[in-house]
Formats: sequence, C-alpha cells, structure tokens
Amino acid sequence: MRIFSSFTTIVLFLVSLLCVAQGQVKWELLKHEGRDYVSMENVKQFYRFQSMKREGNRITMTARNLVFQLKVGDQEIQFNGVKFICTYPVIETSGKLAISRIDLTKLVDPVLRPSYIARAGQFRTVVLDPGHGGKDAGAVNQYGTEKAYNLRVATELRRLLMQRGFKVVMTRTSDVYLTLQERVDLANALKEPAIFISIHFNAGSRSARGVETFTLSPQGVAHYGKGLKSSDFQLLNGNQHDSANIALATAVHGQVIRCLGKANTFDRGIKRARYSVLTGVKHPAILLEGGFMSHGYEARLIANPQYIAAVARGVCDAVVLYQKAVNGRRANSASSRVPHQ
Repeated sequence: MRIFSSFTTIVLFLVSLLCVAQGQVKWELLKHEGRDYVSMENVKQFYRFQSMKREGNRITMTARNLVFQLKVGDQEIQFNGVKFICTYPVIETSGKLAISRIDLTKLVDPVLRPSYIARAGQFRTVVLDPGHGGKDAGAVNQYGTEKAYNLRVATELRRLLMQRGFKVVMTRTSDVYLTLQERVDLANALKEPAIFISIHFNAGSRSARGVETFTLSPQGVAHYGKGLKSSDFQLLNGNQHDSANIALATAVHGQVIRCLGKANTFDRGIKRARYSVLTGVKHPAILLEGGFMSHGYEARLIANPQYIAAVARGVCDAVVLYQKAVNGRRANSASSRVPHQ
C-alpha cells in the first residue's frame, strides 16, 4: 500500500510499496446501531500493520513508516499526523474494536492504497476554481477580500502547474462573478480526464483557525456537522470518484500544511460535505479552505504574499504526488479486496 506522508516527516511521500497480506482475510462484520463495522484486528491483518497498541481509549497501529491513530468513541483518525474526520466514531463492541465499513471502504482504503483507484492517474488537466468573485466578495476583513486571495492562489498555482507540464483551466481569471452551476458546467465541458480544485479561505468565530479540506460526502453520508437526511442517499455526479476524491484531498491537505509550517496553521482535518461544486463536477474534486480570515493572527498571515505562495506550492506538490501515487503498481489477487458497501 502507499500512503501520503504527513508534514511531520522529511520524506514528502512514501514511494515504497507495502504489500497487502498474501493470504485471504476473512472479514468480520459487526453490527452496531444498524450499521456494519469491521474489526480493527481485520484491518491490522489486511494492511499488514506490525503492531496495534492500546492506551486507554487510544489505539496506535504501526507499519514501517506509517502510524495510524484512532480513539474509541471519536470520529477523528490520523495517518502520520494528518487528520481525517470519519462518518462514524470508532467503537468497541463485544470486546472488539471496530471501524464502520463505510469509513474503511471510502476513507481508509483509498488513503492507504491510492494505486488501487482505477484510472485515477490518467489526467494532465487541472481545473482551478478561485471561489467567489465580482459582486460576491466572500469573506472580508481589514486586509482584503476572500475573492482576491482565492484568485492570487489560483494564479500562482497555475504558473507552478504549467511548469510541471500540466494543462490548467481556470473558472475565472479576473474579478468576475460566476454562479456555482457555471463553474460546474465549465469543468464538465472538458472531454479529457481532469481533476478539480476549488480554492477558498474561511470565516467563522474569532477563535476558529486552520486549514481544512472537503471532499464530497459518499452516498449515505451526511454533510459535515449536519444530520443525515433522505437526499443524502442520492448518488451524485461526484460520487463516481469517491476514492479519488479522498486520495486527492489527502495529498493536498498534507502538503499545504507542510508548506505553511506547523507554527503558521492548525490542522482542522479532511471532511465530507455536499457543496455544489463537489456534487456536480464529474471529475475528482476537492475544496480547500486555506485559513480563517476572521482569526486575528491568521488574517495577517493570509495577507502576506509568502503565505499565498506557500498554499499554491503545497497544492502543486500535492498534484504531482497524487498522480504518482494513483499510477503506482497494484496487485490483482483476491486478497486485495475489502468488504465494499
């Protein structure tokens, strides 16, 4: 399996292949509150983790350079220090630790094995979507507007990606207003394989800060922070790329935080949501929130051109690493299967 390195390691990306178990793993499905869960012992066996240690409610699994951390009763998990927000908490039932099956198949497996995502690496085009624009300023503070920061990041990112040989399509290159549907239509009009990255900065309470990255919620998974509703069970355009979405988000999130530096940001995690540009786009797509304009310290950082350049550099590095990861060698044995929904 392959795993994107976190910002805490010297190596940006683990290119060594960690082989999956050669023998068959008999997956043990557990029921809890009407949902399917998979035992962590199965996870340990399948992904060839060398150890699984428990201290109170905290569980740490290790395999070579990979550290997988969980906590019973918590939706937050970490791979090499990069934070993800699961659909459901890790549980303990009948004396067994378990993770929900949907989180195994739609989060853990794509992160650990991006090379198993079919045809995900066959792209040379990147669609950059600087959020807001024109009459829609987005977040505003004493230093500037979100729409301007989004465009600055996208413009610098376009330059960097073109240097790496990518074709770049921008939803806007100036201060113009586009509807969300116009952004989606522009991306979907492309006939060639592509990835879609929507660039934003955040606003909230005065204490809220940090970087967060969103992918489309899989079918049957609610928008982050909201309750599950009937419309969440609809299969949307973006759901055909659930695995690629989370793999792309992993690379972008980790590399942006690495480039910004731990002292200059806070990891708010990779989350699932149902934003319009994510639901409608037919390519692998993510939405990056590069920091909080409403936070006193972070607002000053965002206004600094060096911060903008670091965000762009992180996303560019991530696109290159993501493409390498999903193009990696994959196995074709029966043992490579996970218990899909």
